[in-house]
Amino acid sequence: MQISTSSSPCLVHILNRCFVKKVALTIIIRQSIFETAKKVPFKMSSITKALTLLSYFSTDRPEIGLSQLCRIAGRDKATTYRQLQALESVGFIEQNPATKQYRLGPALMQLAQVREATVPRKDGAKTVLRTLADRTGETAHVTVLSGTTLYGLCECESPHHGTRAVIDINTFPLHATASGLCALAFGPSNLHAIALGSLEEFTANTPTTEAKLTQLIEVVRETGISHSDQCYEIEIQGIAAPIFDHTGHLAGAVAVACVASRFTPELAHTIKTELLIAARDITHNWGGTIPRPIEQSWAKTLTKMTKQETAS
Repeated sequence: MQISTSSSPCLVHILNRCFVKKVALTIIIRQSIFETAKKVPFKMSSITKALTLLSYFSTDRPEIGLSQLCRIAGRDKATTYRQLQALESVGFIEQNPATKQYRLGPALMQLAQVREATVPRKDGAKTVLRTLADRTGETAHVTVLSGTTLYGLCECESPHHGTRAVIDINTFPLHATASGLCALAFGPSNLHAIALGSLEEFTANTPTTEAKLTQLIEVVRETGISHSDQCYEIEIQGIAAPIFDHTGHLAGAVAVACVASRFTPELAHTIKTELLIAARDITHNWGGTIPRPIEQSWAKTLTKMTKQETAS
């Protein structure tokens, strides 16, 4: 990262990698159905009722028996069975021959592949980033975790300031960036050892000991938001929130890089508030959901910030 003082948008060199993964279209269907059901007060059609059954399957509950599905959906067995048969006839549902329970069918995978080919991850983040950059007045960017490396996916600079942060790195150090701290806090456990093996000092604020890094990670897990206080680049403050995909695992992070001289408690509040909206939107676009513990941490963090502002 660096500071740009140009009034025109600067080109940022982002590693052009292929992150084409299968998106669980069923999660998107589930979210859309539930949101529509809440907003539209009309009697659901038979098609809608049948499709709603798809929403009850998840990575935690991949197979469901007929009786259990009746209890979950609150429907009688005959109606539920007819709806399952209809879904099975088009490949949306299939019955496990070993357990006789129902699971999502192969047709959904085909639809998921079509969606990923036509609405890839970068497209699912760009619009959100433009809004985030506009509302915060700072540079917004998204990183994705591939294996044990955090890569830059896309970014958007705000037009509100002539001096702004520019993302000019392809990979993000796990220990020294806000996005990296998110990965360490909510990603695979093996990332911690990877980070400890390369505690390069970029600035005087860079955590270069296990104790300091662990302390920062604990704060991120408690608040659900990471903050890099000029740890990678002097004059750059970074704040990030985790994003998730259809697998239910951490996919990366959405972050705001702010010029330190503009960083105030009021701006920090604005950035954090808008970041959480962006994290939810990108996660939704990628077919995922924010884990409940993180949502709870976010709620506590925003409440605490509001109380602090009121007191001051």
